[in-house]
Amino acid sequence: MEGLKAAFARAKSENRAAFVTYTTAGYPTIEGTADVLLAMEAGGADVIELGSPFTDPIADGPTIQTANTVALKNGTSTKSCLNIVREARSRGLKAPVLLMGYYNPLLAYGEEKMLKDAKAAGVNGFIMVDLPPEEAVRFRHHCTNSGLSYVPLIAPATSEKRMKLLCGIADSFIYVVSRMGVTGASGVLSSGLPDLLEKVHKFSGGKPAAVGFGVSTREHFLEVEKVAEGVVIGSQIINTLKNAPEGEGAKAVEEYCHSITQRRNTKVSLTNGGSNGVAQGISTDANPGGDGSGWISHDNEEAPKDISTADPTKQPASESDPSNGVVHVDAVTHGSDDPGPLEQMEALNTNDDEKDPELMPSRFGEFGGQYVPESLMDCLTELEQGFEDARNDPKFWEEFRSYYPYMSRPSSLHRADRLTEHVRKTAEKGMGASIYLKREDLNHTGSHKINNAIGQALLAKRLGKTEIIAETGAGQHGVASATVCARFGMKCTVYMGSEDVRRQALNVFRMKLLGATVVAVEAGSRTLRDAVNEAMRKWVERLDTTHYIIGSAIGPHPFPTIVRTFQSVIGSETKEQMQALTGRLPDAVVACVGGGSNAAGMFHPFANDPSVRLLGVEAGGDGIDTDRHSATLAGGKPGVLHGVRTYILQNEDGQITDTHSVSAGLDYPGVGPELSGWKDNERAKFVAATDAEAFIGLRLLSELEGIIPALETSHAIFGAVELAKTMKEDENIVICLSGRGDKDVQSVAEELPKIGPKIGWDLRF
Repeated sequence: MEGLKAAFARAKSENRAAFVTYTTAGYPTIEGTADVLLAMEAGGADVIELGSPFTDPIADGPTIQTANTVALKNGTSTKSCLNIVREARSRGLKAPVLLMGYYNPLLAYGEEKMLKDAKAAGVNGFIMVDLPPEEAVRFRHHCTNSGLSYVPLIAPATSEKRMKLLCGIADSFIYVVSRMGVTGASGVLSSGLPDLLEKVHKFSGGKPAAVGFGVSTREHFLEVEKVAEGVVIGSQIINTLKNAPEGEGAKAVEEYCHSITQRRNTKVSLTNGGSNGVAQGISTDANPGGDGSGWISHDNEEAPKDISTADPTKQPASESDPSNGVVHVDAVTHGSDDPGPLEQMEALNTNDDEKDPELMPSRFGEFGGQYVPESLMDCLTELEQGFEDARNDPKFWEEFRSYYPYMSRPSSLHRADRLTEHVRKTAEKGMGASIYLKREDLNHTGSHKINNAIGQALLAKRLGKTEIIAETGAGQHGVASATVCARFGMKCTVYMGSEDVRRQALNVFRMKLLGATVVAVEAGSRTLRDAVNEAMRKWVERLDTTHYIIGSAIGPHPFPTIVRTFQSVIGSETKEQMQALTGRLPDAVVACVGGGSNAAGMFHPFANDPSVRLLGVEAGGDGIDTDRHSATLAGGKPGVLHGVRTYILQNEDGQITDTHSVSAGLDYPGVGPELSGWKDNERAKFVAATDAEAFIGLRLLSELEGIIPALETSHAIFGAVELAKTMKEDENIVICLSGRGDKDVQSVAEELPKIGPKIGWDLRF
């Protein structure tokens, strides 16, 4: 902390701004990063930010995002970051160093251990991207007790109340993001910057402020120097490393820094450059905030279908038919070309007695919360208030119910006679519960997703939004979102991982038929998690006009509560229908679990009925004893992903691991926080069904009941059948039949040659 104060004081005494530089640890190589730090100091850097990479940021632009992808492929970990600082210190580095990154890797490493090890390695403080208000104050106190600095970030949209709180906890300097929603390392700086800095200085009592975003040249540096005590550059340094000849990256960085400062630190020896790898596909957009996160690529064993943005109406029909391997989308993104929320930014930090009262619970036990950048906080507050007003307004629910005929609600519920008979034939005498089906597959669009889509579209209209952004995995939520946008005359953009685009080509075409724009996400593992990341980035760029309809019970508060509220119609109807059919509540309800929207909707109305067992069935993939599954609750541990604390699949370094499921809709490394709470308090039980077991479920329902279920739902069917065998004949089970399987027929046909022999199912003709 004192080193940071001294750096700014020294710069002030020399009548100049402090130069704050950023690089990503492990880029382009782990071995060469210490050389880069020394080169920065040699070129005049006063303070250095070292980015600690994370697999799943919600707040990164492409330059640093891609640099972190390379770093993670190189094996960079939290230990690597500390060792890099330790090595640089041993070679003479004097400049203070800040570690900048996301909370989950720190959480996995352990806060107290991190503070101890960071101080021992020579780290001077931290910038945490997604640490929420109540956590940041506690972490800052831990830092202070260890003699380390916690640097808050302030965005142009930060309210004065929040700005006062942030400025109040600053102990060395304040990171100020110069503007929001403007891309380019060589862009013109914001005209509102002087006014923003005037407020920061007023509320902080004159603490130094360092300005980042959009700074890349000597001219920019001199312009910002007129109004701020520090200037931050990050993306241009990453670009310099990218463009340097192999082995000369550090030298190129030193020369670039010298071109900015016109100074050299003669006490630091010039580096030998180290060994520099070449990163592929890095854009030149700015992100001088140095977000410290990135993507991990996923090698797909299956030969992919082609993705085309060509107009299929201007091509021969054979080339436009998805069955021949070409899936037509409106655009392909390899990661946003615009700055992410981090570059706008960061988390608020309030004392408990200064926090605004909660309109609704934001946590379920230890799970939930808002682990997001500052740029999203005001929008989430608006959304929470808008939803609170709506859910307490009888007219809102009257309007919601007026669309029941359009949605095909209430959905039917009936006994699965032949499936029940099958269970009793294979169970011990006197065992085998009756199985009932809650037919969400008969809803308009073919799944439960329409419940949430209608509700959130009405909420968006109430908030004055005219555009909708959505993410989708299996495509069912994308179809539902496109459907309601067509119904209400709203613009719709759906983000979908390119791997899911390939295996759900039919739903891509359905979305386009409905007038939606479909964007294939090529970043990361190219599945649902990457679609969520990209949707959040795009949402923050158009907060004033756009609402993000999250499809599952995930994300920062209040999204999990919103989704569960609209989906609870499933469980509420089930209660009434089972009372009418059997005269009592069911003994168990079963649902598949990916993010958890249909499970939360089925389970929540029964949460206070202890006689009703709640069983969630996750995607076991090749087995939870392998690394190819998506069973988050069965095989994961608590962490932070996509703005929420919940169970996630992660490695020992807190990096999110790649997932696998034959079902695109369950192929997600996180889960809703309410389900995590139910797991920990043992209100619900969660098991996993493998790909092969899901195929057994699909076959049973198809051949015995004449219903082809979605692959997601097939997991629940298998789990329910196994549960029914352990229950008595006079007991009842209800399965949430969350979706129909026409979307999966092609995927089943492709997978059956591999899975079929394992379960004795051969459909060759």
